[in-house]
Amino acid sequence: MSNNQKVKWRKLDNSAKLFPIISTKKFSTIFRVSVVLTETIDPKKLKKATEKALSTFANFKVRLRTGFFWYYLEENNREIIVYPEDRYPCRYIGYRTNNGYLFRVSYYNNKINVEVFHALTDGTTATEFVKTIVYEYLNLCHDFNEKFSAKQIQLQVQDIEDSYLKNYDKSLHFKDNTGRAYILKGKKLLPYQAGTTQVFIDLKPIIKTCRSLKVTVTEYFTAVLIYCIYQQQKKTKDKKSIKVCIPVNLKKFFSSNTITNFFTYMTVVAEAEKIDLNNFEAILEYVREFFHDNLQKESLAKTMAHNVKLGNQILIRIIPLFIKKLILKLVYGEIQKYTTTTFSNLGKVNFLPEYEQYIQNFFFIIAPEKAEKIKCTICSYKDNIVFSVGSILQENDIEKSFAEFLEKQGIKTKIITNDIYAKEANELYPKIDSSPLMNIIKQRKQKVKNGVTFKETFKRKFHI
Repeated sequence: MSNNQKVKWRKLDNSAKLFPIISTKKFSTIFRVSVVLTETIDPKKLKKATEKALSTFANFKVRLRTGFFWYYLEENNREIIVYPEDRYPCRYIGYRTNNGYLFRVSYYNNKINVEVFHALTDGTTATEFVKTIVYEYLNLCHDFNEKFSAKQIQLQVQDIEDSYLKNYDKSLHFKDNTGRAYILKGKKLLPYQAGTTQVFIDLKPIIKTCRSLKVTVTEYFTAVLIYCIYQQQKKTKDKKSIKVCIPVNLKKFFSSNTITNFFTYMTVVAEAEKIDLNNFEAILEYVREFFHDNLQKESLAKTMAHNVKLGNQILIRIIPLFIKKLILKLVYGEIQKYTTTTFSNLGKVNFLPEYEQYIQNFFFIIAPEKAEKIKCTICSYKDNIVFSVGSILQENDIEKSFAEFLEKQGIKTKIITNDIYAKEANELYPKIDSSPLMNIIKQRKQKVKNGVTFKETFKRKFHI
């Protein structure tokens, strides 16, 4: 569906339907993309740059509304708010806060953060949105003579089709892996707190190592992650499989130009009974073979078909939303127990050459949850690759083990954490006041009224 004409409201894509139902203040389904510049951020210029980026990504000018059967999106022309970073990453974005927008822009020193509710889009499109904000911001700060122009990408960001339905083949059948996963142990942080760890790694040695081992960077890091988790697991009596969920960008495999969600998952299942999890080489060989067998269009089509089929069952579709929420929250609460962690590779991030001198680094974080107590990501920019972890655990042992493993392979690393682990502010993160009273004040400051006529509300609620 092209947005050449103004769209007042639209349905959520197949993946996005689930996120508003399962998200809570303790499980936000938010991810954060951060860009570190070489200069201190000017809030007024950042706000103006965000407004200009939104004129290109017009389909992000929406808010979430409650329908009778599903949530839906409607046009939102309210003012954009830009915040100083005053809360932990990936905090819940309430429907009546942030002027209704499903993304939140904040800044700290020379860092820009854009946090996105997954119902709006996926990491691939969100990255392009953030890059556009950065381009527009640097255009305002420096004389680039409009080296970047929104017109360059205007025609590429209008498509809001549901690519799941477009590529859905109902004849395909998917066999899911069974059995609960090993769940990481450790004392949890207080509600609404989130620890973050960035491991900055030299890219060239990683590439050299992966080429010598004939594996991809994603395969190598997946194996390292499994190895580090197993070192913790073997201290316990828990014998369950380690299951690492790998998000896959379907736009690389199927025809799609949509700016909405279009991704699926594949799950690497590491069982100590079948693999010597004390032997890194054995883990790496298993992971390499798994990716070779499963990162194929046919396999991904089966996974996608399974998810679309569930969402389009007539019984599910006709159940009122308030009942859906009760059922799906219970179902998802059980599904969560089937994954140890998520590991997402955003890939290599490139900026136009003229702008690179003002951009130091780029990384992103995924909100952890009750079962997946840590969620991991990587992305690379210039000569750095950044392994990032969002966590609700009081200790970041897995993250430190990951860095230590690489150091033993002769690969230099640098760890930066937020104040949960560092106990103080640093170049990437402020000191957060997370007292209950302060959280209430912050939340109330962002609340707005959502006024729509009864007639218009009725039409949208029932998707008329």
